[in-house]
Amino acid sequence: MRKFLFALCLGAIVSLQAIAGDGFLKGKILKIDIGEAVAERGGSSFSIGLGGISFSSSVSLLSIERALQKAADDKKIAMVYLNLDHFSGGMAAMEELREYLKRFSASGKPVVAYAASLGNGSYYLGSVADRLFLHPQGGGSLTGLGSTQYFLKDLLDTLGIEIQLIRHGKYKSAGEMYIRNDISPENREQYESLLGSIWGSFLAEIAESRGVRVEQLNAWTDGLALSTAATWKDLGLVDGLKYRDEMEDYLCHLFGTTYPEDVQTISIKDYIKDLKKGPSSKKIAVIYADGEIVRSGGAIVGEKLAHTIAEVRADSSVKAVVFRVNSPGGEVVAADMIRREIELLNKVKPVIASYGAYAASGGYLISAGCRRIFVDNATLTGSIGVFGLVPSYGKAVKNKLHVNLVNVGTNAHSAMGSGVNPLSAEEEAWYQQEIEGIYDTFVGVVSDGRKMSREAVDDIAQGRVWSGKEALGIGLADEKGTLLDAIEYTAKHIKLSNYSIAAYPEKLSFKDQLRGKQEKKKDPLVWVKEHMHPGFNAMALMPYFTIDPVTTIE
Repeated sequence: MRKFLFALCLGAIVSLQAIAGDGFLKGKILKIDIGEAVAERGGSSFSIGLGGISFSSSVSLLSIERALQKAADDKKIAMVYLNLDHFSGGMAAMEELREYLKRFSASGKPVVAYAASLGNGSYYLGSVADRLFLHPQGGGSLTGLGSTQYFLKDLLDTLGIEIQLIRHGKYKSAGEMYIRNDISPENREQYESLLGSIWGSFLAEIAESRGVRVEQLNAWTDGLALSTAATWKDLGLVDGLKYRDEMEDYLCHLFGTTYPEDVQTISIKDYIKDLKKGPSSKKIAVIYADGEIVRSGGAIVGEKLAHTIAEVRADSSVKAVVFRVNSPGGEVVAADMIRREIELLNKVKPVIASYGAYAASGGYLISAGCRRIFVDNATLTGSIGVFGLVPSYGKAVKNKLHVNLVNVGTNAHSAMGSGVNPLSAEEEAWYQQEIEGIYDTFVGVVSDGRKMSREAVDDIAQGRVWSGKEALGIGLADEKGTLLDAIEYTAKHIKLSNYSIAAYPEKLSFKDQLRGKQEKKKDPLVWVKEHMHPGFNAMALMPYFTIDPVTTIE
């Protein structure tokens, strides 16, 4: 550990000497000027809407991490230039990218960043640079993190719509928006803790990089002390104010020339293209679970991903697996299909979990049995709880639309869950029993996977959402680290030095998307059944229960 710290300090000194003018840089500038979003999996896609066809593209986080790791040892790369204005990505992605920029700087090569304006995310990322410059007419502010939640009970009461929320977990808050007109004390408690943990982690890293105290940063944030570019400069949060042409002159100065054409650059996307894939005979598979978990028609279709996992299990060239989870949860049965296949896979090949922005509720369920779990400080995880929503709109239809609905059935509860009438006390008790059974199973899965007593799991469960940093302290995760850290740990764990990284499920090329190489068309009735109101299953006679996504932090 001491040798590692010494190497970090020595690297920082070397990079600072370079940008201070004690010797000119030689090599190329690795330019991170990303016009697309940084996503779990990069690529191009299109969608068709009322406004026509829209196209989007993104760069994968793993490819950027690998590129920066390689560049730190690449003698052809002299420095990194980071343009903060074009970066788009989530908090966890910024945390991982920042870590590799920090490691690059520690290798003895400078990181120089530039921004037209700064805010929470851009400054958190840019503060890691050895030199950070701001446009003279720029500025911005630090505001802290916040979560805006909406409560619809008053509106639903006006419409005459009744929602019955059946759940286990006093912190399981996603359904509260339908039954309350204000935030519950438990929900406020968990979000204040969650946001405070993530913001505290961000400020601690900024403070370390910029040589200021966390308390001072918070004081400036609360007092809106940051505004003009001059203010940022006077408070020592940026190193200088420069126009873009002056930045060009500055980069020329670092390389000992006055001619911009003498300074060679390579974009991060072009550098990524040159990454060696390595031998294909031995692989570490990265299985992505990115999005909401559903039975059909969504980002993570339970049966399809389970089938992919089974194929990986049967592939002898795959020696180990990193399960990259970036999911807020979803439908119970779909999640359990995935969990079961991960369990079977883990019996024959080591499976290590890596969490992105969130691995909450169903996202945690599917990965709780992995041999080791890596998180970011900004990861949202936990949410070990279950809820079901049963709407009743019969009164609204009658009073507002003047349509009377009459149910005719064969048995006492034939209309249960139809949405016409509220659940009776007996019916609600039946649903509660189902919820309790699902929750009990969930706790058991976590207990077995994390080697904790059921009582210990229940104590930290109750639907509560935790930050990655908090999860490490309560036993829901094992180690802070990036996706690439998880891959390297896995390779070391199985003593594999030469390997290639294979990503699953197979990602459709842009050409295949245009050709319509999607799921086979289904019977129209099946499609209708699968796309009915999310409170109901195929024939809208039986509500299903969701392990819900947590509220998004904006």
